[in-house]
Amino acid sequence: MLNYKRYKRVPVLDFPERTWPNKEIEKAPIWCSVDLRDGNQALIEPMSVEEKMEMFNLLLKLGFKEIEIGFPAASQIEYDFLRKLVRENLIPEDVKVQVLTQCRENLIDRTFEAIEGIKNVVVHIYNSTSTLQRDVVFHKDRQEIIEIAVEGTRMVKERMKNFPGNIQLEYSPESFTGTEMDFALEICTAVQKEWDHANENPIIFNLPATVEMNTPNVYADQIEWMNNHFEDRDNIILSVHPHNDRGTGIAATELAMLAGADRVEGTLFGNGERTGNVDILTVAYNMFSQGINPELNLENINEIMDVYERCCKMQVGMRHPYAGKLVFTAFSGSHQDAINKGEQALKERGLDTWEVPYLPIDPCDVGREYEPVVRINSQSGKGGVAFVMDTVFGYKLPKEMQREFADVIQSLSEKLGGEVPPAKIMEAFQKEYLKLKDPFELVYVRVKDDDNEEETNVSVDFKYRGEAITSEASGNGPIDAVKLAIRQCVGALDVTVLNYSEHALSEGSGAKAAAYIQMKDNRTGNVTFGVGVSSNITRASIRGMFSAMNRLAQMANDL
Repeated sequence: MLNYKRYKRVPVLDFPERTWPNKEIEKAPIWCSVDLRDGNQALIEPMSVEEKMEMFNLLLKLGFKEIEIGFPAASQIEYDFLRKLVRENLIPEDVKVQVLTQCRENLIDRTFEAIEGIKNVVVHIYNSTSTLQRDVVFHKDRQEIIEIAVEGTRMVKERMKNFPGNIQLEYSPESFTGTEMDFALEICTAVQKEWDHANENPIIFNLPATVEMNTPNVYADQIEWMNNHFEDRDNIILSVHPHNDRGTGIAATELAMLAGADRVEGTLFGNGERTGNVDILTVAYNMFSQGINPELNLENINEIMDVYERCCKMQVGMRHPYAGKLVFTAFSGSHQDAINKGEQALKERGLDTWEVPYLPIDPCDVGREYEPVVRINSQSGKGGVAFVMDTVFGYKLPKEMQREFADVIQSLSEKLGGEVPPAKIMEAFQKEYLKLKDPFELVYVRVKDDDNEEETNVSVDFKYRGEAITSEASGNGPIDAVKLAIRQCVGALDVTVLNYSEHALSEGSGAKAAAYIQMKDNRTGNVTFGVGVSSNITRASIRGMFSAMNRLAQMANDL
């Protein structure tokens, strides 16, 4: 049995004045990518300088204006990477690079060496403030911990005087979620007073969920409490840096934004220590799905994923929000049917807004294709098969036919023991409907409509069980006339046409039409569809008739 009694509840802030539950996210925060520092240090094999450069260029392309590029005082690779950016003038004018350092003089000196020549820099200092770390790691009391942060701030301020670029200070009380709120406020205020508007840039207070210790609402309470108690709040950028230890990093971030956070630090796909950082892409796509501009260029999720997987040597999960290979797919028959109907409704109503069941956003908006939206296995239904036939191949199966063909595909899936890809579905469609030549095979048909008479005259060349036959007849239309012509020579034929529909398969001079004919065998009572395709609609309908007759013959033989 799990020894749950070893664990104690993390204290919860008593904050009945909270207002965040009544708010809504209305705009994107300031985004800061920490892929090149926090994300990189969590990799089994950290990125090389070349891989860092590829990731940096991706982040620029996505529109990040603040990028934490590393801990240059602690890593030669990160130092070299930063110097490469400076030497080759690779940092755009409107982008701030962020560097992390502990509050130690030698590390701060090395950091300023690394950033020499950069125009806009965020110098990010930190020290741990949690009750537990003060006790078991640092063996220091509150005042001693405050002195570390204040001294670090003082050293940055002094070195900034001789730095020609623009510096913004960021301070993180690391392990904020395990810190008493009054102490978190006290140490931030001490840093703020030491900084004392050293320049015109607002100070960044970054309040990290270094370890996610409670439910997201508790983090939101902590953020709003700090937001309400900061001095000179207008000159502060309140930043959050959530991790994902409890699997609720996304929710914690969104609630923190409601609680007053101006800025979010995170990584692409949530890469980071332990269970990861907050996934910036998911937060941004969540906004996008609500009609809010995420202020990032996220139109091509496949490209983002490709660079990420190559540089980080990690795989994006198949069910990862928005990016996973299966997130825009449906195997369930009822889901497939709803997607199919939602798609049809969009087209018929000409709506500008996206409203399709089970698809919170249009896959095309993020660079995904419709082909894999519905994927067919033994759990699928008629709606899914119809969706694939329509969106991938252009065949709009009549409603009555959808179940008939879905049964064929379900049997195929059970036989194959898994998913049936679109190519296999089309192969089965051709075998079941388009390529049937036994016992009836159409060779040639001539149709003549007499303008002075209501009847249609036909001459049909066909084969029945391999025997070549020519027959002529008149009827009230091409299908009726062909049926009579065949019956004159094949006495066993006794069928009734129940339904007929047609549509264009393509546009232009080479356009083809598809015709669907539902027939009943009056002798056996069997009913089935036939399908014909041709550039001539009359020929397509007659081919559809032959297809249906062959299917009925097969069904009779199966009895």
